[in-house]
Amino acid sequence: MFGTDIGIDLGTASVLVFVKGKGIVLQEPSVVAIDNNTGEILSVGQDARNMLGRTPGNIVAIRPLREGVISDYEITEKMLKYFIRKTVGTRLFFKPKIIVCVPSGVTEVEKRAVIDASNEAGARMTYLIEEPIAAAIGAGLDIAQPTGHMIVDIGGGTTDVAVISLGGIVVSTSIKIAGDKFDEAIVRYMRKKHKVMIGERTAEDMKIQIGAAYPRDKETKMNVRGRNLISGLPVNIEVDSEEMLEALDENVSAIVDAVHAVLEKTPPELASDIADHGIVMTGGGALLWGLNKLIEKRIGIPVYIAEDAVSCVAKGTGRALDSIHLLEQKNTKNRYRG
Repeated sequence: MFGTDIGIDLGTASVLVFVKGKGIVLQEPSVVAIDNNTGEILSVGQDARNMLGRTPGNIVAIRPLREGVISDYEITEKMLKYFIRKTVGTRLFFKPKIIVCVPSGVTEVEKRAVIDASNEAGARMTYLIEEPIAAAIGAGLDIAQPTGHMIVDIGGGTTDVAVISLGGIVVSTSIKIAGDKFDEAIVRYMRKKHKVMIGERTAEDMKIQIGAAYPRDKETKMNVRGRNLISGLPVNIEVDSEEMLEALDENVSAIVDAVHAVLEKTPPELASDIADHGIVMTGGGALLWGLNKLIEKRIGIPVYIAEDAVSCVAKGTGRALDSIHLLEQKNTKNRYRG
């Protein structure tokens, strides 16, 4: 019932909440279902995601975050409030301190939107931490040492590539190509190649089951249901992993280019460290089959996928709760009172 410190990975695809002393207590999709007639929120999280593409005219299931930033402030605030209350309850003597992750390339305006939404949702004090830093901490890297580490964090809306040393980001870039763009590419491919329209949930299932960024050892196939654009009737077709290579090629190449661009700007000593220790990948997008192999082949440096890659940012945010005083000392701009 007393103030509970909370770390939030406010992602484009999902929200993870870390409670100090308990660990990750909530992981749900960043989706909200709303009644257009009344403005009432009908459901949040997994229940709302189940409604995507299946709602009547007066109900809309929306994702209030796009490409790593808030696209609908009011809905994001309500979603945050729902998750905070679901996590720590409503009978608190003190409001919680909250650390929220933001992509490394966000503007001051975008930061302010996150802060305001968090404070309105019930934070006593809101702190910001950049996603690559949180991902590195969550992946178990000792970022406090004068040693270079490279993190590639691929979420739903953004891919953050950063070189970290002495607890700070030395070189970084953030591109708006990640899991959502993979899904959109699959939808476009199916429409162009097979003349079949599929929904984003089907595209995500295809990405997970047969998606590939590098040729698989054994070709996999999947039956896909969609609507034929010519006849307008439902169809069932078989799609294989080779086709997914073609569908995703442009997007995965952009991620490889981003890694290459950051390495080009990295000081020689840190680049040498990275060559010795390898590159660490985190985030749900890192689980796309063969993406680590593709980067390793094109860059020439070993690439490893962090254990429990999806939760790394949330875990790192939670561990940062023990060092809030360091955030305060390091950069007072990262602290905002509710």
